[in-house]
Amino acid sequence: MSVLVVGMSHRTAPVSLLEKATVGPDDVPKLLDEMLRAEHVSEVVLLATCNRIEAYAVVDAFHAGLTDVSGVLARHSGLPLADLTDHLYVHYAASAVQHLFAVSAGLDSMVVGESQILGQLRAAYAVADDAETVGRVLHELSQHALRVGKRVHARTGIDTAGASVVSEALADASRGLGRDLGGVKAVVVGAGAMGALAAAHLRRAGAAEIVVLNRSEERAERLATKTTEAGTPARAGTLDLLPTELADADVLVTCTGSIGTVVDREPVAAARRAAGRPLVVCDLGLPRDVAAGVGDVPGVTVVDLETLQRRLTDRVDVEGADAVAAARAIVADEAQAYLASQRSAEVTPTVTALRRRASEVVDAELLRLDSRLPDLEPAMRDEFARSVRRVVDKLLHTPTVQVKRLAEGPDGDSYAQALRLLFELDPQTPAAVATPGMTGTTARPGDDVAAALGVELHEPRADEEVAR
Repeated sequence: MSVLVVGMSHRTAPVSLLEKATVGPDDVPKLLDEMLRAEHVSEVVLLATCNRIEAYAVVDAFHAGLTDVSGVLARHSGLPLADLTDHLYVHYAASAVQHLFAVSAGLDSMVVGESQILGQLRAAYAVADDAETVGRVLHELSQHALRVGKRVHARTGIDTAGASVVSEALADASRGLGRDLGGVKAVVVGAGAMGALAAAHLRRAGAAEIVVLNRSEERAERLATKTTEAGTPARAGTLDLLPTELADADVLVTCTGSIGTVVDREPVAAARRAAGRPLVVCDLGLPRDVAAGVGDVPGVTVVDLETLQRRLTDRVDVEGADAVAAARAIVADEAQAYLASQRSAEVTPTVTALRRRASEVVDAELLRLDSRLPDLEPAMRDEFARSVRRVVDKLLHTPTVQVKRLAEGPDGDSYAQALRLLFELDPQTPAAVATPGMTGTTARPGDDVAAALGVELHEPRADEEVAR
């Protein structure tokens, strides 16, 4: 069993396609269940954010598992798999581990180094755990990934500036207004994690007032109260108050995760006619929260994920290059250590079976001794038994220590296989069989989706293997 990652993100797909493939919070348990019921999937976690959709699955075969997982994603999006192929990326086994660790470190984010991904990963794991689609493999891998992310952020300073999609969008809003955000009235639509982050950034920027609107007024009230207690006046309400609140707003931030738009052209146009001053709309929803025509209203500037994607993809500030390099080194080291520990653990059942076989041989010989020398003194028999066991233990010590050490390498399972052959350990006995190690490759967008349809998986190149 190995880990397979199938996904798409801002790096491989346009926002228009991400919108169609996006998975809302209410849909996640349903998709997890559908993937888990597939023939070749035994565990699965689904990570869905404003700019990525990724399935992490434990599969018993690469091609079959890829077909199962990508098929579910295609059916959910309503698009033929062929339309997604060029935009999907696939990572398998060792490459899947390194990809997850890079994601947790913020190295694969639209804003490199952002720390919000850690909370999103934690939430994705919690949802999968509640849905009972997580087993031992993804539990251990997810927990290790979260530790890697924390270590990177603590040791490298990669997120010192506190940049995020929200902060970058608000930086664009400031440029759109032609001034900083001090003293503005801001409306935040959506009271989830992204809305809370937006309110926090606006408060730190010196907003004069923040209005939180949400379908659930109770959640809006909680965020407004928290914002007020932090020192910025805030009010709460439901979405039907949006036209009224827009009348004197300077900035509108939307992040609802709704299917369908929540901000239409007419209310915005009416508010602009009444106010007569510019408005910047930051649409951070996926799918979009803001109707397409809003950006055509005079005096209105729209900043959306597509705008940010064009500006931020692959951008790394010069002053942050050292932190990124340090983060990548930590990710590589952690991936190597994790994979080595997994390979070492996988050889343990074979070592256990070997010691059990040796113990059985000693017991059999001691029984033969009893039958041949029934009058042997008990004390002498016990001493003889201890001596035989010590001899066997000493003979087995070096081979078992060495096979565990050698198992940490990329070809570690071959040593366990050699033990099974040399000592005739029953390959059908679960305790005697070590699971194949997590060695594997990474694929470019579309390559391995085509492979699932009949193309052979290529052998790993040296530059594809993790910290070899």
